[in-house]
Amino acid sequence: MRIYLLPLTLTAALMSPAMADAGDVSHYQAKAADSHEQAVANFKEYNGRLEALLAGELDGSDLAQVHELTYTLENALEKMRAEASEMALALEEVHLASERADSDAVRKHGKAYLGAAKTLIN
Repeated sequence: MRIYLLPLTLTAALMSPAMADAGDVSHYQAKAADSHEQAVANFKEYNGRLEALLAGELDGSDLAQVHELTYTLENALEKMRAEASEMALALEEVHLASERADSDAVRKHGKAYLGAAKTLIN
């Protein structure tokens, strides 16, 4: 029975430093993405930073920088995802209104959709 415990004990002993390091990961304050424009600007800037870091060797400092900038990228993506969902709903309203031949609703929802779409691609 003791033979089976030895590998388990060694595995647990080897994992302990790794587990301790996992608790030392710092969490950073991300840049806010309160508007679509801000989200896109942050997305572009922080993707550029990530690209520059990935172009070189990644040491511990670089990995810490990557970790930090992912918080802002996640905020930006979440804002863009939320706005894309709203855009999809507006487009669906355009679609349904066109099926009903409701030109007023097509115009109303179409303008809302296009306004959001223009901010997405600009």
